[in-house]
Amino acid sequence: MAVFGIFGTETASVASSVYYGLYSLQHRGQASCGIVVNDDGVFHAYKDSGIVNEVFTPTILKSLGMGQLAIGNVRYGTADTKDRINAEPIVVNHSKGRMAISFDGKLVNGIALKREMELQGSIFHTGNDAEIISAVIIKERIQSGSIEEAVCRAMTKLKGAYSLLIMSPQKLIAARDIHGMHPLCFGKRDDGEYVVSSETCALNAVGATFVRDVEPGEIVVFSKDGVGSITEHCGGTERLCVFEYLYTARPDSVIADCSVHLARKRAGAFLAKAHPVEADVVIGAPDSGIDAAIGYAEASGIPYGLGLIKNKYIGRTFIDPGQNVREDKVKIKLNPVKETVESKRVVLVDDSIVRGTTMIRVVKLLRDAGAKEIHIRSSAPEFLNPCYYGTDIGSRAELIACKYTPQEMAKLFGADSVGFLPLEAVFELGVSGKCKGYCAACFNGDYPTEIPTESGDSKYDHKISENKN
Repeated sequence: MAVFGIFGTETASVASSVYYGLYSLQHRGQASCGIVVNDDGVFHAYKDSGIVNEVFTPTILKSLGMGQLAIGNVRYGTADTKDRINAEPIVVNHSKGRMAISFDGKLVNGIALKREMELQGSIFHTGNDAEIISAVIIKERIQSGSIEEAVCRAMTKLKGAYSLLIMSPQKLIAARDIHGMHPLCFGKRDDGEYVVSSETCALNAVGATFVRDVEPGEIVVFSKDGVGSITEHCGGTERLCVFEYLYTARPDSVIADCSVHLARKRAGAFLAKAHPVEADVVIGAPDSGIDAAIGYAEASGIPYGLGLIKNKYIGRTFIDPGQNVREDKVKIKLNPVKETVESKRVVLVDDSIVRGTTMIRVVKLLRDAGAKEIHIRSSAPEFLNPCYYGTDIGSRAELIACKYTPQEMAKLFGADSVGFLPLEAVFELGVSGKCKGYCAACFNGDYPTEIPTESGDSKYDHKISENKN
């Protein structure tokens, strides 16, 4: 998931700018997207299932009109929340006005909060944490003097990972959980507009100059009075998701002063040192594995080659809900470059091996193209634990590393060997020194928050969601 927003004081075509920002963040979610434009306190919204350029046709963008503020969202749907009703941003009316909210992350106490508010009379229409957060904020807003005060009070109740954008009739508010698990930053354009984004790559897309990251626990308020900061919740233990560097973020983004591209090259170099092999060519699995493959090649002295071509019209299979969907897309996603791999000993570097769906198919493609040996190298450690902070992996039963050793995986894939990035190396990927700590719970089980003890993915809840469409 990703958030993107613009704050200005003059009326402008803010919807178009948000469109380009979301387009740059499409890699973070392909299930649904939405934009809300604020024109002097009047909200114009549109959201739907699908990717940005399909949902927002020129006609739809024009219908959103002009405005001073706008927020947007791209979302990947988990298996039970991929339908249209869960698309964001969410717009709500309350006794003190209107509010729109865009969210990236996952609450670990969302079910408990939802149950508590339902017992107090609240009604929910989605399976989306953004709706729960909006209800918490609204409850606090009724008793608060400002929207930012309400957000600050609400944050004491929100547990988990979240990067938030909240838009009121007059203000744009950015907030990040106390551990800073997902990235969030803001920049400024020459016309004076402020731009908030999940990644720096989207700032570049709309001509904004990076100002700084939103700090863990910080609330940044953009208003006609300028930019304000509330740091009441700052000072906790920082735990940036290390998977942002390994897979999630775009390689041209910078997170916590560290280039994602350089972090992935560094992972490849660590991998070459940990799992050397005699080979003729190093290739990367597009797209996230390419940077690490270059790093592996440079560190090992083995030439890098273009070995796999990706169909650019197929999205990320890792974030597609449902095994059947992932398998169908893999079939048409990749094609080998025979001239690169034929009769060669090949090192194939991928960003991670999670379920193993893609790897079985890729190895077969390379074998059919004439590869003599195939040595698989993952630029992430073994994925051994579920993620409760926004990645759609709810059970260890889905994780191939929980079932097989690397040697057994090699046999299953039809490869000659399999090697993973050593766990200790993931904590050395961000070389800036700005980030004080990382969350690697998916690899080592060290969760920065309490682990949820119940799931909302019941058949009853899913049926309710289906009937609301």
